[in-house]
Amino acid sequence: MFNLMKTAVLMAAITALFMAIGSLLGGRSGMMMALIVALGMNFFSYWFSDKLVLKMYNAHEVDATSAPQFHAMVADLARRAELPMPRVYLIDEDAPNAFATGRNPEHAAVAATTGILRVLSERELRGVMAHELAHVKHRDILISTISATMAGAISMLANFAMFFGGRDSEGRSHNPIVGLLVMILAPLAASLIQMAISRAREFEADRGGAEISGDPRSLASALEKIHSYAQGTLLPPAERHPETAQMMIINPLSAGGLRGLFSTHPSTEERVERLLAMGSGRMA
Repeated sequence: MFNLMKTAVLMAAITALFMAIGSLLGGRSGMMMALIVALGMNFFSYWFSDKLVLKMYNAHEVDATSAPQFHAMVADLARRAELPMPRVYLIDEDAPNAFATGRNPEHAAVAATTGILRVLSERELRGVMAHELAHVKHRDILISTISATMAGAISMLANFAMFFGGRDSEGRSHNPIVGLLVMILAPLAASLIQMAISRAREFEADRGGAEISGDPRSLASALEKIHSYAQGTLLPPAERHPETAQMMIINPLSAGGLRGLFSTHPSTEERVERLLAMGSGRMA
């Protein structure tokens, strides 16, 4: 229930951002047009954002025939988590990473890169997929997928400000500085929303994943290994769509440019420390 409330607040906040941008660019008529677009985007994001994100990453669905070991692992973890079996996807990328998406546990999907299957041991991979299923169980997946889709839409809308300086309700041009401010501040606001959402939920998913797999030390080891490999291996779809980075188990973005200003994940060191503290006790 709490996450459903967070989703409603997120959608309201992004709708308000759309309307503010529309007002700056086109006065009252621009604000109304932005409201219509925002309502349409909210509807689209709820029903179709998971499919859009999976398409961004060229993810392909696998089953017990095409990826028997990986599919069986996810199925076993889903049973342990008392969750419906999610759809399972692979992404043909060397960078090790994974994410979960969907609007609820009954319509969920988990995706992993082929790189993560090569880099991690079986126990480490179980920890990672348990982490993703914890996101499903905590119902984080809807809010993370919606925020990724809507942040991308806000960035796109803000970019129009660079080309159209904005007009008031009587058709007069605004100062071009207004357009520049919108272009900068709108993606910044969207990123701040994402950061507020994602940091706390990663700790909770780590804890939940450790409980599902019963092996916090292997998840800690996986995080360290993914973090190490991610430093030198780009994930091109994430670089093209940085708004989706907050969905990943480890931030996949390079540190260059504006991307380095937005860290959507807690530090790997702190996550590992918490998991190791859990590992000092007994897990089921």
